[in-house]
Amino acid sequence: MKFWTGLALASAAAMLAACGGGSDPGGNTDVDLSGARGSLMYNPPLQVTAMSAADFTARLQGGGTSGQTLLAVAGAPKCDVSFRYFEYGTVGGAGEATNASGALMVPSGTAAGCSGPRPIVLYAHGTTTDRGYNIADITNPARPGTSEGTLLAAMFAAQGFIVVAPNYAGYDVSTLGYHPYLNADQQSKDMIDALTAARKALPATGGEDSGKLFITGYSQGGHVAMATHRALQAAGQRVTASAPMSGPYAMGAFGDAIYYGNVDLGATVFAPMLATSYQKAYGNIYTQPSDLFEAAYTPGIDALLPSPTPLDELFAQGKLPQTQLFSNVAPAPGFEAITPPTQPPELAPLFALGFGGSNLITNSARLAYLMDAQAHPDGAVPAATTGMPATASDNPMRQAFVKNDLRGWMPQSPVLLCGGDADPTVFYNVNTGLMAQLWSSLVSAHLVTVLDVDSAPGGADDPFAAAKAGFAQAKAATAAQGGANAVVQAYHGSLVPPFCTAATRGFFQQVLASAQ
Repeated sequence: MKFWTGLALASAAAMLAACGGGSDPGGNTDVDLSGARGSLMYNPPLQVTAMSAADFTARLQGGGTSGQTLLAVAGAPKCDVSFRYFEYGTVGGAGEATNASGALMVPSGTAAGCSGPRPIVLYAHGTTTDRGYNIADITNPARPGTSEGTLLAAMFAAQGFIVVAPNYAGYDVSTLGYHPYLNADQQSKDMIDALTAARKALPATGGEDSGKLFITGYSQGGHVAMATHRALQAAGQRVTASAPMSGPYAMGAFGDAIYYGNVDLGATVFAPMLATSYQKAYGNIYTQPSDLFEAAYTPGIDALLPSPTPLDELFAQGKLPQTQLFSNVAPAPGFEAITPPTQPPELAPLFALGFGGSNLITNSARLAYLMDAQAHPDGAVPAATTGMPATASDNPMRQAFVKNDLRGWMPQSPVLLCGGDADPTVFYNVNTGLMAQLWSSLVSAHLVTVLDVDSAPGGADDPFAAAKAGFAQAKAATAAQGGANAVVQAYHGSLVPPFCTAATRGFFQQVLASAQ
């Protein structure tokens, strides 16, 4: 969904030295290569670029349809923004020491709310297969991380928020040989370590922390944002508010839904990333990759993603099937009706894409999972009971999903849950909708707000009317250009994010205003 190819640590050090300590002429660079969690390796961190509010506005105006649309949704930048790149110490999925990198965006300027103590937005990015992903480099439009970094800068930094956005362990310069994908414990630690390091960098970058902390993230990042809020709350650290967006929060229910045949768009990418992540963390997902994956895909699959090779090339090389997660032959008698499912009719075409003769997951692995799911059912899938994760399981993959399921905790500070209810990638009802049900008392108490951007505005008093109307217009324009299939392809990755992010900023600003 990113940027510089992974630089060697020595190269990064050399670049920093050449830049006079992070492009600050005559500045001194402090070096901490201890690898300790939250350590800031180089201080001040490298300045990638800086833009005045006027320059940023001109950049968006000249950025074609996408830039102009973002400008319309985010509003005109009012603050100047310094874009910094920092490296920090963190841990991997098994607790091993490693390093990671991220972006630090610091606002400044004479406009109100651009200087002095500023609130921090800690942002978790979405799934990417690009090993070199670096959200700090917004200067290279050829890299996919540029668009996410630009979105963050326009929505938050240019409006007076300090932004901290880690690339995560396993990306960019990180020496970790895999990414701990959707590992709630590790990824929350990674986020907290990035925040700790970024706060150490602020005095040398002209930033000042107000003590107000907001957490958000999209898709994978929605799960990470919620896990981070949970971890900080458990540690007794104050979170001002959070806004997880379109995330797979109920991992146990979501995983069961997929194995029951409700295959989501992108499943053949997510499956190997999850298997590698959980195998590295827990060591019991498989004895060998062929226990889970078909023989055609097993060579190197445990180290395949993230990769420096573009995903389309991996598909073309036969490293992964593009859509076929499961075999179109039922794994055992009695499972024909879900191989693939035909209900509900409107989703049958989507589910059918996940089945075929070039499938990724073996029938034996799917059968073992299904038998366990039937013996130890989830409280939401396939039938609603307690709504909670399965309390017992003998299947290692299901155990891993339950371990990283975010049901069962209650936030103590305001939360916005945002998504679109027709999402073909991260199903809304089994994630956002399910969390909303479990938190119904908090919704009633107005501590939790739920926003479906793909719903009709609720009238003049609807605080999210603009986000809903904007989403409807963007969806209609996409349909007019490419039809229903274009909407399905764009829904999760490009249609929902800007409007949920705009709603998130408004929510954070309202929380700030109510605290004054």
